[in-house]
Amino acid sequence: MTDLYENAVDVLSTWNATSDAAEANRKRTLDLLADGPGAMTRAHRAGHVTASALIVDDSRRVLLCLHGRLGLWMQLGGHCEEGDGTLAAAALREAGEESGIPGLVLDPVPIDIDIHEVRCGSQEGAPATPSVHYDVRFLLRAPAGAVERISDESSDLAWFRPDALPSPLADGTIQQIAPALARLT
Repeated sequence: MTDLYENAVDVLSTWNATSDAAEANRKRTLDLLADGPGAMTRAHRAGHVTASALIVDDSRRVLLCLHGRLGLWMQLGGHCEEGDGTLAAAALREAGEESGIPGLVLDPVPIDIDIHEVRCGSQEGAPATPSVHYDVRFLLRAPAGAVERISDESSDLAWFRPDALPSPLADGTIQQIAPALARLT
């Protein structure tokens, strides 16, 4: 996790935030990272860095998942893993696993950071306990004709126009759409 940790510190130290809220969250995430590489793992109970991605297609629709446990629509992503060399790679891996879409194209510069309380287990099958996700979000472009496949973590996957998002929508989902779409132009 040391390489991933160093990448997170480097990315967040140099990133030009896309909003005032993202800037405040960038600073808070760097404060968390002062705890060392453990802040990249779910074992760091005070909070840990996660990586997610908003997938956008050529029609500027966004792919959202209906989270199986939370029952909320949101972008795809999750916990960083030992083999992830960068935050962007973690987001790409998570989105690929959760969407089943091959050939996603990664924009390696974050579009947003959201900090939110969660309940997650420290290991597979462990009871969920309170924690905080410091979620660094990236843009992924779907290849033409992409067909999504629902994973075990989602109840549903669907494409939405930004002006017709589903309900219930997870807090923080909307704030990443404008910066993502701005990157497409």
